[in-house]
Amino acid sequence: MEEASELVHRVKNGGVLPMMTSCSPGWIKYVEQFYPEFIPNLSTCKSPQAMLGAIIKSFFAQKENIDPAKIYSVSVMPCVAKKFECERPDMGQNGIQDVDAVLTTRELAELIRYFGIDIKKLGPDTADTPFGMRSSAGKLFGVSGGVMEAAIRTAHFMITGRELADLEVKDVRGLNGVKQAKLNIDGLEVGVAVVSGLGNAGKLLEEIKAGRNDLHFIEVMTCPGGCIAGGGQPLNSDLKAIRARMKALYSIDSTDSIRTSHANKAVERLYDEFLGKPLGEKSHHLLHTHYAKRQVIR
Repeated sequence: MEEASELVHRVKNGGVLPMMTSCSPGWIKYVEQFYPEFIPNLSTCKSPQAMLGAIIKSFFAQKENIDPAKIYSVSVMPCVAKKFECERPDMGQNGIQDVDAVLTTRELAELIRYFGIDIKKLGPDTADTPFGMRSSAGKLFGVSGGVMEAAIRTAHFMITGRELADLEVKDVRGLNGVKQAKLNIDGLEVGVAVVSGLGNAGKLLEEIKAGRNDLHFIEVMTCPGGCIAGGGQPLNSDLKAIRARMKALYSIDSTDSIRTSHANKAVERLYDEFLGKPLGEKSHHLLHTHYAKRQVIR
């Protein structure tokens, strides 16, 4: 919701384009360290990990009447760089970090084995309100192109008031390292690119530095293929396993009853009861951040 709103705002108001996604912390550090001139292009949105952490220690803490300082929030992530991200000083409020610790999926599996837990014997349960309802748009974030696809679905609705005729944006799907598309939204041609792997990202940044100007929105994920092939996932995953994870996410999306962020009633409730509106004062304070050039020591 926040990223789609930011994209629409930049397009309509002459903001810095192309806007680049900000959910992959390895990519953010790469820009800060090697391409700081593109910092204004980065979306100011925090990653999903940090956004949820911020909501837990504000809205959830208020609802449950808990001191945020007494909440210890642990994320389970497919990404090693999330450990670095959660310690960034800009990922918190009033000296309280949005997320206190990060376990990789591999580490969680090790703990499950260590304590002899049989997952197949555990009964499923829902997440605590208001976080229990999840759209498939959010689930697509795990694969390269998923962030782009989720944002396009909501940005289209914000601009036109209508849903995309076909919610599947096939041009941004798949495991290719670079995917590009042109989208026509009520006469507005929007150029988008999806890149995974920092080698591919560097090549695209060099093209933009050389004068390329046909792109409005760029998604970058540090790991080739996206989070499904993240550094915190099982070691030595072969391409067959990665394709299976991608296929599973697309299958979930094709059958889900809620396929867009803006149709998620839990998200609507969050804005109605607490945040106000996307890009509003409160949501910007809690859910957005800033970046700075990093010194390269050689």
